[in-house]
Amino acid sequence: MPKPFLSKTSALPPAFLLASALLLSGCSLLSKDRNSPSAAGPASFTLEVQAPKDVRELLQEHMELQRYRQLSDLRRSELGRLLGAADANIRSLLGTMGYFSPSIELQLIDTPDDPDTPLKVLVKVEPGTPTTIAQARVDFSGTNADDPKGLNMREGIRRNWALPEGAQFTQSAWSNAKNDGIRRLQNRRYPTASLTESRADIDTDTQQAQLTATYEPGPAYYFGPLVIEGAQRYNPSGLIRLARLPVGDEYRQTTLLDTQQRLANSGYYDSVFLTLATEVAQPGDTEVHAPVIAQVREAKLQKWVYGLGVSTDTGFRFSVDHTHNRVPYLDWRAQSKLQLDKKNPLLSTRITSLPDYSGWNYFVGGKAAREELADYTANSVSLVAGRGKSEDKIDRGYYLQYDMAKAQGEGAPPSSSSLTLNYGWTGRYFNNPTSPTRGYGLGWEVGAGSTITPERKPFGRMAARWLYLMPLDRAEGETGRRSRLAFRANGGAVIANSNTVVPITQLFLSGGDTTVRGYSYQSIGARTDNGKLIGGRYMASGSVEWQRPITIAGNRNDWEHAMFVDAGTVTDSLDTYTVFLGVGTGIRWRSPVGPLQADLAYGLETKKVRLHLRLGFNF
Repeated sequence: MPKPFLSKTSALPPAFLLASALLLSGCSLLSKDRNSPSAAGPASFTLEVQAPKDVRELLQEHMELQRYRQLSDLRRSELGRLLGAADANIRSLLGTMGYFSPSIELQLIDTPDDPDTPLKVLVKVEPGTPTTIAQARVDFSGTNADDPKGLNMREGIRRNWALPEGAQFTQSAWSNAKNDGIRRLQNRRYPTASLTESRADIDTDTQQAQLTATYEPGPAYYFGPLVIEGAQRYNPSGLIRLARLPVGDEYRQTTLLDTQQRLANSGYYDSVFLTLATEVAQPGDTEVHAPVIAQVREAKLQKWVYGLGVSTDTGFRFSVDHTHNRVPYLDWRAQSKLQLDKKNPLLSTRITSLPDYSGWNYFVGGKAAREELADYTANSVSLVAGRGKSEDKIDRGYYLQYDMAKAQGEGAPPSSSSLTLNYGWTGRYFNNPTSPTRGYGLGWEVGAGSTITPERKPFGRMAARWLYLMPLDRAEGETGRRSRLAFRANGGAVIANSNTVVPITQLFLSGGDTTVRGYSYQSIGARTDNGKLIGGRYMASGSVEWQRPITIAGNRNDWEHAMFVDAGTVTDSLDTYTVFLGVGTGIRWRSPVGPLQADLAYGLETKKVRLHLRLGFNF
């Protein structure tokens, strides 16, 4: 009867090194007090502001008197003249906060006869009653002021106006409210919208403000054809299809940016900048179909990338990636890779066509690898040919795949090969593609075919994965990123008769950074009759993780702490299986290339602690 198996390795030394590195990096992030007296030279006078907290902070940061404190040769008479001008400066600053009738007192206080003791300037401010909004009027005029297709947008600007009646008036809030209306119009349908009139009438007797803002939407724009400027090496028609600009749709700034990002990520260009040709509009136009101009600088025909890496699963890694953007006679792209590491050296290549008008492209590829699969080493070859389609959130493809695997080791299963027809679908619905904080992803693959050697027998294979990030409510007074729960599940099955020899690379193993932490890489599987670990026909794993922001050196947005429970099993029989549990804690850093996570996990079966390191997010 197949039995589960796990390996025994310890990670206390690397765990100690990780903890030391984190402590040192945390110390280096502690900021120094830039406002300490030692940071500047002797002051010509001291400045004290007595006012409510928000007013005091504003004056201490922006009052013009601050500029003259470090003038060591400032005379008393000159300081007196500065105090005379300070009243108007303070009133101007308070006006930006909605205080138009303040009481201000400025005092110059003599100090004892000591040449080293500076004079003291005391500023007392009673800001008075703040100005509130009595009426806020938002109007539209000119072209498309009554456009029925823009009615919801206009009503939304009025409804979400940032300075409603009763709100306190401040200059920054007034500017933000006006600019928010412009952004709403320009981000969708009306890219040339403008603010034609804005007025804030302040009654200092009643401390009330009357606000008026008038916008002109301008012509409504729709996407015309995409025109690529700067194309020399690569066929622009194929790349226009790759960009997937929705010609004829209503203009949206997010759509334009998404199209620009797709071209930039294609690898054919070093730089891409998209603009809507709004100059094609004529006086009196209410609707305009405008072309989109893509100004590009093309990438080199070939690119080499050399990489070094390390992971707790596979150790040190050296890789060479080569891209040829235009294979001779085909105009397809070839991407090849050589990877050298202890557990999984490989050589692979994949040739892909540009998408057709439906968005589908053709691809062919091959891979030769040497893999450590539990207690065996397998030399394998894989060949694939099919079609795929990549959209903003969904990737899909169907393909024919040939696999051949030859296992080495005591009691190794016989060499085998197979041919299968497969379909795969992956949906990613996260708020951020590299460092998500909410959303979900779902992916699955299904294949059916036949073994070829040592004998022909039908079999099927399916696998699925799921990830859900659920934000939790903020605690009272909490700011910055929210804590969240992360739920993860993986499963797979090979459907075949018990005597069918499926290639060893098609079986399942678990354990490691991305499956069940607390156990070494691919250490959870099934045993053969001679007691060796091998992949199983059924696999299931899951995880629940609590991620919460922490503050390091005042930074609450880039660091997180995590606590998790992982579970998983691999077996050859649904009647007999063992669930392996791992619990642990870790730290996350939101790096520019994605989250860096370091976890310490305890395997309940091995009763050992393991360190797990991982960089980047991938689903």
